[in-house]
Amino acid sequence: MTRILIADDHDVVRSGLVAILGNQPGWEVVAEAEDGRRAVQLAAETLPDVAVLDYQLPLMNGADATREIRAARPQTEVLIFTMHESEPLLRELLEAGARGYLLKSDARRFLIAAVESLSNHKPFFTGKVSETLLNAYLSHGRVGDGTLTTRERSVVQLIAEGHSNKEVAQILGVNLKTVESHRAAAMRKVNVNSTATLVRYAIRNKLVEP
Repeated sequence: MTRILIADDHDVVRSGLVAILGNQPGWEVVAEAEDGRRAVQLAAETLPDVAVLDYQLPLMNGADATREIRAARPQTEVLIFTMHESEPLLRELLEAGARGYLLKSDARRFLIAAVESLSNHKPFFTGKVSETLLNAYLSHGRVGDGTLTTRERSVVQLIAEGHSNKEVAQILGVNLKTVESHRAAAMRKVNVNSTATLVRYAIRNKLVEP
């Protein structure tokens, strides 16, 4: 039996994935999560073989959730299921440990094949995504350059979601000064000088939805 975890903040998307994947012989959807932190928690509790994660999850994005799931349970393969395709995003997700990447526009043709491939511990990328990776490699000799650290990106995401510094500290389990330090470093790196421009940066770089 292949055990599957699904994480997406849209009920309709989750329901659709459950209906499709749960009806496959030998597959069972063992958990559903509406945000990244819940996905990490449920992965530890239910021990899925494959986790299907949206990238733009509240509280913790798909890349950070992937990193934590893979660190705690390397046997769990992660398929990122998203609307967005960009070379920096692909690089970030590969570095986090995702071994599958599927655009939501390709779901009808490739979802079953993607989960099946990952359940056999084989990577899955559509031709379009593979072409993006290849072009990035040929252009740069590698797949992109990160700007923010993992923690800085988490802080920016939570701020863009409307959380105060104090609330961010509570969510991440760190002290307020640490949050302020990460926030200041992130703003300096991306060359913004206000919360509003930081939020615009987060939207432009797909850390949150507009």
